[in-house]
Amino acid sequence: MPQTQYQLLAELERHFDDIIHKTEALLAVYKDHQGAAWALNEPTPNADWLRRALFDFWYLDGQDGRATRTYVGLIAADSVLLDAVEELNLAKAAFSAQIAEIQARSPGMIPELKSILPFRHPALHDHLRGSGLARLHLKQCWRHVPVADAELTRVRLAWYSSGRSIKRVTVAEAEQMLEKYDTEAQHIQIQMRKLAGLPSLEPLAKVQKQAPLMRANLFFREALEDGRMRRAMNVALPVFIPSSDGRLPDYNMVAPFPPEKRTRAKRSDERLEEEPFLPSLHIYRYRSVPQSVNEPTAK
Repeated sequence: MPQTQYQLLAELERHFDDIIHKTEALLAVYKDHQGAAWALNEPTPNADWLRRALFDFWYLDGQDGRATRTYVGLIAADSVLLDAVEELNLAKAAFSAQIAEIQARSPGMIPELKSILPFRHPALHDHLRGSGLARLHLKQCWRHVPVADAELTRVRLAWYSSGRSIKRVTVAEAEQMLEKYDTEAQHIQIQMRKLAGLPSLEPLAKVQKQAPLMRANLFFREALEDGRMRRAMNVALPVFIPSSDGRLPDYNMVAPFPPEKRTRAKRSDERLEEEPFLPSLHIYRYRSVPQSVNEPTAK
């Protein structure tokens, strides 16, 4: 391993250790500064539940690498507890930045890191072996603990299950993607012929459905400095809410699991065709393509 890789690993280990220590410090503070708490699918969200939520760093066997497990909850927090959360989030940000640097300079190290880091903390390694879990889930290590900006009057929670990411791709890029499949397969040949019939400058859209997530709408007791009275945030970990009296603001009850079917009406200005043009790639055509992006019509 080149010296630079040793340095990168040493720095990452330091940041990982810092996350562990800052998490333990937060949990220690929480034992002495517990306010009201609520958690989805957890009748008694106590310190043990919070420990499980904050230390869930692992892949389950067969887990999609893009997916993360969620621990939705609300915790009333005084200033001391909020300071501990801020310290943990700073440690997570430093760890995330170091991972980004490693991915840029030496991406081959990433799989090794997922096996090495847990051994630095025997308690974590024992948990890994005893639970039949797989390797370290880096995204679950660095994801921030959500914090409300100020005291709230109410919180409204809702599942959001219609999310998707849309990336514009060219015809040439789509062709390259198809060529990575078995080009002798009939369904791939059909899609390649369809693609060949398009103008080379027509933009296409690669669509990827996102996992259902919980969205929290926070309503502030007083306007923030920028004048906002509310804020929406996606929450995968419990939200720490500033509270001078240890109480939670008004909040709604929400279904324990996301709806199986889409609950929001389709937008009337939907720009993509309803059926995928290249099903194997989840690539769609736009309903109306501006003339400027098409090749000139032959005369």
